[in-house]
Amino acid sequence: MRTTERLREQAYLELAHEIVKLGYPEEFAQVLASELRSESAMRRMASYVRNAQPHSPEQIADEMLTIVEQRDRWVEKKMSEHANASITAFYNRK
Repeated sequence: MRTTERLREQAYLELAHEIVKLGYPEEFAQVLASELRSESAMRRMASYVRNAQPHSPEQIADEMLTIVEQRDRWVEKKMSEHANASITAFYNRK
């Protein structure tokens, strides 16, 4: 197993542990992990669950959506920065 996969699996187990500890089924953690996708997003979600102790699955789902939106905005920003750097490099070659 590659290191990335191992870290992702560990992050999932951490998230699943926190979800089950609140009394929700592990399947709920599986759904969250499939939406979060990355190790860092799963760790953020596990940290939220551990520290905030949300009282409903809706609160957990809302936080999951927030994390996904923030990740997507970050990816878009990095793609834009790369595109701008490429265009600048192209113009500077002339």
